[in-house]
Amino acid sequence: MISILPTAFIFIAAALVLGLLPKGNVRGVILLITPILAAWQIWNLPAGIFAQVEFVGQTLDMMRVDKLSRIFGLIFCLAAFLGNLYAWHVRDFIQQIAALLYAGAAIGAVFAGDLITLFFYWEGTALASVFLIWARRTEGSYHTGMRYLIIQITSGVILLAGTALLYRETGSITFERMTLGSLGTWLIFLSFGIKCAFPLLHNWLQDSYPAATITGTVILSAFTTKLAVYALARGFAGTELLIYIGAVMTLFPIFFAEIENDLRRVLAYSLNNQLGFMVVGIGVGTEMAINGTASHAFAHILYKALLFMSVGAVMLRTGTSKASELGGLCRTMPRTAIFCLIGAASISAFPLFSGFVTKSLIMDETANQHYPIIWAILVFASAGVLSHSGIKIPYFTFFGHDSGLRPNEAPIHMQMAMGFTAFLCVFIGVYPEPLYALLPYEVVYRPYTMSHVIGQLQLLCFALLAFAVLMRRGIHPPEIRAVNLDVDWIYRRFIPKLYNIIYNSVVKVFIFIEAVIISVIQMTIKGLYKLHGPETGVSRMRGVGAMVMWVAILLGVALISSYF
Repeated sequence: MISILPTAFIFIAAALVLGLLPKGNVRGVILLITPILAAWQIWNLPAGIFAQVEFVGQTLDMMRVDKLSRIFGLIFCLAAFLGNLYAWHVRDFIQQIAALLYAGAAIGAVFAGDLITLFFYWEGTALASVFLIWARRTEGSYHTGMRYLIIQITSGVILLAGTALLYRETGSITFERMTLGSLGTWLIFLSFGIKCAFPLLHNWLQDSYPAATITGTVILSAFTTKLAVYALARGFAGTELLIYIGAVMTLFPIFFAEIENDLRRVLAYSLNNQLGFMVVGIGVGTEMAINGTASHAFAHILYKALLFMSVGAVMLRTGTSKASELGGLCRTMPRTAIFCLIGAASISAFPLFSGFVTKSLIMDETANQHYPIIWAILVFASAGVLSHSGIKIPYFTFFGHDSGLRPNEAPIHMQMAMGFTAFLCVFIGVYPEPLYALLPYEVVYRPYTMSHVIGQLQLLCFALLAFAVLMRRGIHPPEIRAVNLDVDWIYRRFIPKLYNIIYNSVVKVFIFIEAVIISVIQMTIKGLYKLHGPETGVSRMRGVGAMVMWVAILLGVALISSYF
């Protein structure tokens, strides 16, 4: 029996109410109040399992509250509030409903205590989020949304198949820690990996996020991939394979981000890179590593949203997010530039910013657990992050060459959203104890030690020096208009070409078979006509004598046959 209303239902109810209201600020107020109410409920709920219901003979745990689900639920509510504040000017009913349902589905999945409930919310995030892409209402966004939807729905179908197999093997659908020992768990692992943008499964992220609306991209950046991080932390903590997957995830986006001209695609690659740190932490699996993953996911949602907000504000005022078409905007958008620099410092893990006090938990525990090569990869990836997100984004947008553009500053509600997010990035970096108190396990860690601060500053200074030298020498990849493909080359170029080759070959075979059949039919008709036609063959008009002769011959044959 349901004793507590699941938090996701608050968002669903708000979406229903929103549909009854006329356009205007009242809808915006509902969009802001809803995540506040949800956060208040999450904060006050005690640990335990609530809202159990019976479904096809199974008990579904719709609200499992513990410290891991609570911290993800709170940051999702905060992200929904900031995203809706940033999108205050939007009067598109589709985007407003999609934003509410998307956030609600993600929060519902975080509190799911069983795999069936998780599946329903898992697919709910896919169905709701795609409308943030389609809301751009261009032909490109339509096709991108279809690709995104196919991949996300496929992830859900694989999750359902894995759940069915796991239930047959164990008789349980409880969402708990699993080991990769059966087909069912491997399928569940693959499903989580698709949503987490594992290598070779990742390019839906770079394809879809930049194709969404300006405000939709900010909202998309917060939920889908971090939900997958939560699912991996819940289900596969300590799976060593994740360490190596995460290490690859931190590396390969660096090179694509460096050559990318679209700044929103740069941030999408950067998002993939940061997910790699979290996946490594899950793979290490110790209490400190899981704390690092949860805290870094919390901080990442904020500073990544801040960077997407700043680039989105620029896109709103200039109509473009191409680095080759921007530059010098700090003159007329100074506050947006400052917010962008705070986001850049946070993602680069500068001391006194949020990334410094969260990423270090993962990196230090990776070293403590004797993974020196992985640690070195994470150090290199940290320097790469500074290059493509910490420097490239603000430099080519607000500084660098003068594009001649003089846009107005971002709207006030966007500045408020960016300002509050920037404040949180600094607050967490200066005073991390409140965040540490929310983490799943007790934190015994001091980020501000002399060796840690000096080591990080050395890394950042050398990365800055490297960028300056590359720019001075003209070695840094130039910002030019281009289309860069990586794994999506497979389904955007190779598969269509292969399809065309197979299609044309099959068509030629069918044309040949058709020609052969027609030729045979025509020859048969000609033969029959020759044999039985009215002017030729046995059917032509014959004389009486010939007919008497044929009757005699047939009579003789009959007599001989009857004799024998």
